[in-house]
Amino acid sequence: MALFEKKFTVRKDGVIMVKQFFLALMSLAVLSACDVNTKMSMDDTVTTHFARLTQLEQPAPMAAKQAHFSTYHGRDLSDDYFWLKDQGYPQVDDQQVIDYLTEENSYYKSFLDPNSGLVDTLFNEFKGRTDETEASVPFIKNGYQYRWHYRAGEEYPTYTRQSFQNNKEQIILDVTALAKGHDYFVLGDWRVSPDDNLLAYTFDTEGDERYQLRIIDLEKGEYLEDQLQDVEGSLEFSADGQAIVYARLEDERWHAKNINVHRLGEVQSEDRTIYHEKDDGYFLGFGLTSDDKYLLLVSSQGEVQETYAIPSSDIYAQPLKLVDRTAGFTLTVDHAHNHFYILANDTHKNFRFVKVPDEQPGYSNWQTIEQGSDDIYLMGLQTFDNFIVIKARNLGVDSIRIRSYSGDQHKVVFPEAIATLYIGQNTQFDQSFVRLGYQSMVTPSTTFDYDLKTKVLVERKVQKVPSGYDKHGYVTERIMAPARDGVLVPVSLVYKKEFKRDGKSPMLLYGYGAYGITISPTFSTMRLSLLDRGFVYAIAHVRGGAMLGYQWYLDGKLDKRTNTFHDFVDVAKFLAAEKYTSAGNISISGRSAGGELMGAAVIQAPELWRSVNLGVPFVDVLNTMLDESLPLTPPEWEEWGNPLESVDAFDLLKSYSPYDNIIARDYPPMFVSGGLNDPRVTYWEPAKWTAKMRSTKTDNNLLVMRINMGAGHFSNSGRYGRLKDYAEEYAFTLLAHGIKD
Repeated sequence: MALFEKKFTVRKDGVIMVKQFFLALMSLAVLSACDVNTKMSMDDTVTTHFARLTQLEQPAPMAAKQAHFSTYHGRDLSDDYFWLKDQGYPQVDDQQVIDYLTEENSYYKSFLDPNSGLVDTLFNEFKGRTDETEASVPFIKNGYQYRWHYRAGEEYPTYTRQSFQNNKEQIILDVTALAKGHDYFVLGDWRVSPDDNLLAYTFDTEGDERYQLRIIDLEKGEYLEDQLQDVEGSLEFSADGQAIVYARLEDERWHAKNINVHRLGEVQSEDRTIYHEKDDGYFLGFGLTSDDKYLLLVSSQGEVQETYAIPSSDIYAQPLKLVDRTAGFTLTVDHAHNHFYILANDTHKNFRFVKVPDEQPGYSNWQTIEQGSDDIYLMGLQTFDNFIVIKARNLGVDSIRIRSYSGDQHKVVFPEAIATLYIGQNTQFDQSFVRLGYQSMVTPSTTFDYDLKTKVLVERKVQKVPSGYDKHGYVTERIMAPARDGVLVPVSLVYKKEFKRDGKSPMLLYGYGAYGITISPTFSTMRLSLLDRGFVYAIAHVRGGAMLGYQWYLDGKLDKRTNTFHDFVDVAKFLAAEKYTSAGNISISGRSAGGELMGAAVIQAPELWRSVNLGVPFVDVLNTMLDESLPLTPPEWEEWGNPLESVDAFDLLKSYSPYDNIIARDYPPMFVSGGLNDPRVTYWEPAKWTAKMRSTKTDNNLLVMRINMGAGHFSNSGRYGRLKDYAEEYAFTLLAHGIKD
C-alpha cells in the first residue's frame, strides 16, 4: 500500500527524534586527484538512446484485462487490472495472481541469465568494497562494552558484550545463527534489561514487518518462555526489568493502535495497554529519554503530533501530556535535570528550542530558549548530564552545536566545511564526549568522539574500502537548477576528476521527494561502479523533501504535489543544458515515494530518460487513496489528500497518479521491483503498472519486473543478498547505456 515513512524515529540510545531533514542553498565543490581510466566511450547520442535494451526474444507476459468500473463524485474510474489485487489480502493465494507474478519473474530471469556476467562483475565489485570483518565502534552501558562485528563471508552481524569486571567477551546475539533456515530475516530492535541479565529482541522472517519478540537469559544462555507476536518492532524494558513495552499490530492492520506492557512470565493475552489510539489516521511510537527517567509516547499524523511522558519507574502511571494534537505541530523531545527539552515548529516552521518543568509540562508552561529562524533549521537534539547537542543546518551547511545548560555554546569544527553530519549512538547520560557521524559524497562514513574538554575530534572509525579508494580522484559539487516556476532546486553531483562538461557523459539521477525526508549527499561504495565507468551521479533535492527547510516539504505535498515532479524533470533539463549530460542519456532511479516520482517523470517526459528504475513504486496513487480498508490509507490522507471526501483531491490525484496516466506512446526501458509481503507499497502497485504499461506502450523497449515472493518493502535481507539485488539493477542501467562489462 501507500508508502509510509515514520515522522519520528525512536533511536537505540533512547531519544524520540522527529525526522527533520533540511538543507538550504549552498554551492560546494570538493575535489581530489587520481588518474583512473574509465571503462566506456563517451560517444552515445540521443538518436541511439533507446537502442540498447529492447524486448527479449521470449514473449513478454500479457496480463488479462478484466473490466472494473467505479464512480466517485460523479467521476467514472476504470481499471482493467484491478483483479491483480488479491481480494483476500493480506493473504495472497489467488492462483491467477500468483501465476501472473510467476510469469513476470520468469521473463525477468530470461533477461538476467544472458547478462549474468555483468551482474557477477558488479556484485564482485560491490563485495570487494565491503569490509568482510567490519566491526562497530564499541559503546558502554552499565559496566559492559557492547559492539557488533561480521565474520568473513557471513550475511549478518554478531553482537557481543565485554564485562569490565572479568574482561570476558560474550556473544549475546548471533544473527547468522538466528537467520539460519529462513529465506528472509531482519533483526528489528534489541535491548538489555537494566540489571544486565536479560536481552529482548524482535525479528521479522517474512518481510511483512510483523515482528516476533523473544527474550534470552544472558546468564544461563536460555530463552524465556515468553514469545510475543505481531510486534511493531521497537521495544523497551521497564525500569525494574520485569516488563517490556511494545506496540501491538492490529490483526488486519499494519500499524499499531495500542502500546502494551508485557510482564515477564505472563501470556501475551494478559498484557496491559498503557496507551490506545482511537484514530486510524495516527501512528504510534515510544522510547526512553536519554537519562532513562521517562518513557515518551507519541501519536502522529503528518504535521501533527501528540506526546505524553510516563515516569519509567512507574510504567502504569497516568501519562503526562506535553502537547495535544489540536495544537497542530510536530516536535522532538528529550529530558534532563527535571526539565523536558523540546524542538517544536509551533511558532516557526524551522523549529524553536524550548524547555518546560517535568512537573508541569503543559504547553502553556513552555519557555523559549532559542527562537525559530528563517536560515537555521533545527533538526535534532540529545541531552547529556552536562550539555546538550543540537544538530542544525544554516544556509545548507550541516552543523553540530554543543550547548551548556547555562547557555554557553559552540560549534564542532569538522575536517570539511560542508559534510553530512549526524548525532551518533550515545548511550551514557553522564559521558564527557559525544559520538558523531560524518561523511560526504567523496568521503567515506567516519565516526568521531568529540571530547568536550579539549574540543578535539577523536577518530574512532573510518569506513574501509578493501579493494581501494582514493577520494582525490573524485569531485562533488552542489548546483542550483531553476524550476519552471523560477524556484531554484538544489542538486548534488559527484563524478571522476577527469570528467568534462561536454554533454557526452551518461548520468544516473536519483530522487525521492516526500514526507519531508531528504536524500542527503552521502558516500556510497556501490556508486563507484558507475563513476568509474564514466557516469555522473546526481541527486535532485526536489520539493516534498526538506532540503531547504520545512517549507520545502510543504511546497511538495497535497495540492502542491506536482511541484515535486516538475522539479525533477526541470533539474534533468538543466543538467543537460549545462552539459553535465544530454537529454536521452540520463537514467533515473527512485524507491517507494521515489518510485512514484519515477512514474510521474516517465509519464511527463519519457524522451529524457535512457532507462528508469522504479523500486517498490507507489504508482497507483488514486486507487490506493480511495481504499480506506488498506491499513496505511487513512494516515496517508494528510500527505496526499482524501479523494473519498474531496472532489478536488480526487481530480488532482487522478491528474498525476502515474498508473492512471499511462497512454499509448513510446517509453524508455524500465526495471520495476516489488515484494509480495510489502505492507507499505503493496505488490499490486508495481504489478498493475507493469501490466498496463506493457499493454499500452508503442515501443519495443525492455520492461521487466522482479517480484520477491518472500520479502517486503526492503527486498532481500542480509548484506550480500541486497548487494546482489543492486548488482542486477545497476546492470540494467549500464546495459541501457551500452556498457556490457
